[in-house]
Amino acid sequence: MRFIVFEGLDAAGKSTLIEKVEAQLGQVGIQTKQLRDPGSTELGEALRNIILATKSEPPVSKAETLLYQAARVQMVEKKIKPALQNHWVLCDRFYSSTVAFQVFARGLEMKDIESLNDFLAADCRPDLFIYLDISVDESLKRKEKRSLETGVEQDRMEMESRKFQEKVREGYLHQAQNNPDQWLVLDATKTPDELLKNVVDELERRKWLS
Repeated sequence: MRFIVFEGLDAAGKSTLIEKVEAQLGQVGIQTKQLRDPGSTELGEALRNIILATKSEPPVSKAETLLYQAARVQMVEKKIKPALQNHWVLCDRFYSSTVAFQVFARGLEMKDIESLNDFLAADCRPDLFIYLDISVDESLKRKEKRSLETGVEQDRMEMESRKFQEKVREGYLHQAQNNPDQWLVLDATKTPDELLKNVVDELERRKWLS
């Protein structure tokens, strides 16, 4: 079984790509479980609402990190590990987001975050990170368009400053450059079908579909 994480700035197209990958895998007989971080459990969804709320007191950086980690470990134990017995897990974000957001953008120490990640998910490492890369300008444009079309306001993380988002992108690219065997970086301005083909090509290259 495989554990694949999809990462990117907000509105990069993660959800659309996950749906397409799930459908493609289903066509070749691979069962999948789709999850999101934070979320996917009752506790995780409650913590997600606290983390992303815009009309309540925002958590300080360390508290924010611990809220994410609490939601994540609940998902690891209750959802990911059981699912990996007979499913591929496709997850929208994982601890790679904590490195990008809390280390690079918030300024917390890498060693502290890595220690937490090791403690909470050492026995549940993703097999592949798929990073959808877009510029901050494109992310901002897509978020605004999505809000206008859906009427749904942006959440607290989506509303962070341009400088913050630049740091997040830097954090993702840093991880991908330091671990090229574990990361697949895709140009998120491509069409959904082109991105799906890129993913399938990578899975075939790794001989995971044979």
